[in-house]
Amino acid sequence: EHLMKGLIVCRTGMGSSLMLKIKAQKIIDKHGWDIELEHDVLSGLRTWRDIDFVITMRDLTEEVEAAGFNAIGITDLMNSEEMESALIRVIQHN
Repeated sequence: EHLMKGLIVCRTGMGSSLMLKIKAQKIIDKHGWDIELEHDVLSGLRTWRDIDFVITMRDLTEEVEAAGFNAIGITDLMNSEEMESALIRVIQHN
């Protein structure tokens, strides 16, 4: 069983990526998934290796995909259901 790695990125500081990370972690814990989460700013994205998926805000999805990553774009930071259904899709495809 391969440990999945998820990266959470936002355009600038760590504020929204940290919030996304906390939300994602709650969902991961709830399901008991074996996923390790990291977070970074968008400019640091290309330095990462062995990342199974990247969670970001919807407006950054294309940039993340252009860098060669599997992106999960979140429209509403406050909507846990949106992130949960996106994560379930990613887990099922791995």
